[in-house]
Amino acid sequence: MRRAVLLAALMLGFAGLAGPAFAHNTFVGSSPGNGATVGSSPKQVTVTFGEPVQQGENRISVLGPDGRSQWQAQRLATVDGDSVRVPLRELGPAGRYTIAYRVISADGHPVSGTATFTLSTPGHGTPADPEQSEQAGTGGGIPVWVWVAGVVLLLVVAIGLALRLTRPARK
Repeated sequence: MRRAVLLAALMLGFAGLAGPAFAHNTFVGSSPGNGATVGSSPKQVTVTFGEPVQQGENRISVLGPDGRSQWQAQRLATVDGDSVRVPLRELGPAGRYTIAYRVISADGHPVSGTATFTLSTPGHGTPADPEQSEQAGTGGGIPVWVWVAGVVLLLVVAIGLALRLTRPARK
């Protein structure tokens, strides 16, 4: 009975420690807003999250209506607490633009996703050069599976130690 109580307490303790590691940052909104229609080219795109974002290799790509051309004016995004922004080139054709983001949240996990907005009146801009477009999709960060494997390994070691330490003495 004593062994079961100790084992349960140990597992609850590790589960409590693992909780924050699995809490991931989430997309809150964007400017232009997700699904919004704008009449002219915005000067920048901003993506906001529920928690702060780390400084570093954070990227926002703005894909044109063709799904390939990129319209951001620089490769890396600027971080301001829980918001990440990138200046835009003047947009070109009217249509649906996709904001693709990949940021590193404060806990080290990469967060990626998309939002869209529609440009109703064509602009006179041209997309970014192909070299910038190639570089915009790369990024770093520790994969989630590494964190999961680490937590599982800690639980296995803890259970093994608990069972060994609470084993009745042999006579």
